[in-house]
Amino acid sequence: MADDPFTTLWVYLAASPLLWLSLTLVCYLIALRIYRLGGESPWLNPVAIAVALLIGLLILTETPYQTYFDGAQFVHFLLGPATVSLAIPLYRQRQRLQRLALPIVAALLASVLTAASSAIGLGALLGASTETLISLAPKSVTAPVAMGISEKLGGLPSLTAVLVVSTGILGAVLGTGLFRLLGIRDDAIKGFALGATSHGIGTARAFQVSPVMGAFAGLAMALSALVTALLLPPMLARFMAAGG
Repeated sequence: MADDPFTTLWVYLAASPLLWLSLTLVCYLIALRIYRLGGESPWLNPVAIAVALLIGLLILTETPYQTYFDGAQFVHFLLGPATVSLAIPLYRQRQRLQRLALPIVAALLASVLTAASSAIGLGALLGASTETLISLAPKSVTAPVAMGISEKLGGLPSLTAVLVVSTGILGAVLGTGLFRLLGIRDDAIKGFALGATSHGIGTARAFQVSPVMGAFAGLAMALSALVTALLLPPMLARFMAAGG
């Protein structure tokens, strides 16, 4: 019996290392189009839609995640340069940053400690394993740093990646509405809050709202990654020593 033409074509295309990179870009362009057609509603977050489309493709084609990652890892590589490039809008806000130095430090410490301790505490209450708790702890940090922390401390980087993306999408979708509900109007405050809790995805959403909001979100994302990498290991060590 002759092979299914679709199957034959897919086997041919799957051999190309650029297949999943190309499909990732196509899915994001489709998601971006949906987002714009929907009036740029935060509920139509393009990252969330693109992730859903890619998951559907992986399931439909029965493609293992590792195969996808091997083909699309250039996107992962670009996360580093993209993060560094956020220094440009930050530089433009340097005078305001100097005036807000003390509040920024206080908010940063409160954010990092709350994000990590709440994740560890809730996970422990629900009976999560030590490995899962370690994977949960850096969920509010940008993916490359969070996965590195998780791996070094004995967690599951793949689980951490899922949690990071989920946290980012949730913050990007709900953040702006929550700010309106709380009566928060200052773009610097809104941006810092989004960047500290929702890392890169929240920062992307902040830039969609305003350049100032995006700049402060980028600052919070970078500083949160640094402070979490310094504070999380001793926090986890104390928790485990206390019988967590």
